[in-house]
Amino acid sequence: MSDLIPVHGGLSEPVCRTVPAADVETFKSEAASLTKVPMTAADLSSVYRIADGTLSPLEGPMDSATYNLVLDESVIENDGKKYAWTIPISFPVTSELAGKLSSGQKVALTCPEGNVVGTLDISDVFEWDKPRYLKSVYGTERTDHPGADMVLVNDADKTHLLGGTLMALPQPKNPSFGQYVLSPRETRKLVADKGWDAVVAFQTRNPLHRAHEYALVYALETLIRDGKNAGAILNPLVGETKGDDVSAEIRMETYEKLISDRAMGDGDSDPELWGPRNEAVPDRVVLLGLDLKMFYGGPKEAVMHAIYRQNYGYTNIVIGRKHADAPFKDGSAIWGDFDAQEIFNNLNGELQIKPINVGFAAYYESMGRVDLMENHKDEKPVFISGKDVRATLQKGELVDSRIMRESTSQILAAAMKQ
Repeated sequence: MSDLIPVHGGLSEPVCRTVPAADVETFKSEAASLTKVPMTAADLSSVYRIADGTLSPLEGPMDSATYNLVLDESVIENDGKKYAWTIPISFPVTSELAGKLSSGQKVALTCPEGNVVGTLDISDVFEWDKPRYLKSVYGTERTDHPGADMVLVNDADKTHLLGGTLMALPQPKNPSFGQYVLSPRETRKLVADKGWDAVVAFQTRNPLHRAHEYALVYALETLIRDGKNAGAILNPLVGETKGDDVSAEIRMETYEKLISDRAMGDGDSDPELWGPRNEAVPDRVVLLGLDLKMFYGGPKEAVMHAIYRQNYGYTNIVIGRKHADAPFKDGSAIWGDFDAQEIFNNLNGELQIKPINVGFAAYYESMGRVDLMENHKDEKPVFISGKDVRATLQKGELVDSRIMRESTSQILAAAMKQ
């Protein structure tokens, strides 16, 4: 692991707070008598990602001092040094439950079905100042956006937060795509085994249009042109998302098909770069899922997306215009188009993974392929609104192949007709 990009927080290896297989039954037995603290599906993913090291250097939910430092300065401190961190993570609980909990107490964390998934040694129980949290993370006092809904609607009954150190049982594998969700130790081994000296991650929560796909292609080609033996990780978020987002199971099916059909980059990649190498984009792309919730936090979440990927051993991440974006409910923008790219120039703490900034892309008839829009200021691209794409798929019809690969259209159309 020493040759790879270091773990965030200056650690020599990712945090591991997962109960060893040999200790599982004893752990469950001891946890059975503890006070139960229920976790939502969204917070459950944080439990598992702290345990497997994706959220290194965290060893549990943040105490109030760490939480407030993130809100005030967008950093955490480890061994006296500041590291970039932009969205605080602590575990919400109701006022009634908070009144029964105190520092020094060990509690059992339970999943929505009621089963014990871990334990928490509580170090802090503190009030959740929701307006302050929302203003810091989202940069607005307006609350008509998806991020605020998560806090004010989904967690309406939660008034306090827990900090402490956790241990968690191994996460059950999702039967549809669990083989693609690996721990940082496993992803770092995969990168090392590939022999890659640069790896770019592509974050997404959506099925890919060709324009999305091109952002990954562009970033991979950029690294190869820089002389790197580079690979790319198609790294969709498969945790909690908005109700109108396509389910993780269906999305993963579309990504699988893109790679197995060797469609990714087809017609849109640079033949002069790939031809002499006797390879194509799919030869250097690996599909891996990341089971964490979306915050719909724009620039602040873009930094978190980078932190997760540094812990996985990736050297670069694609940061697009409007990265992790969600508008206000009236459709107006919360952030500027380039804010998620610009935040990386003004971090208050260390972050070693490097962004590769990519603008909007689209299909241009003059080229017969997808290209960056900034290269075609005087030409209109082939464009279909998201509303029209959805309407086409709901009728069971395929989207224009200049916009979306046929295999992706087929899978989405079949899913939407059900």
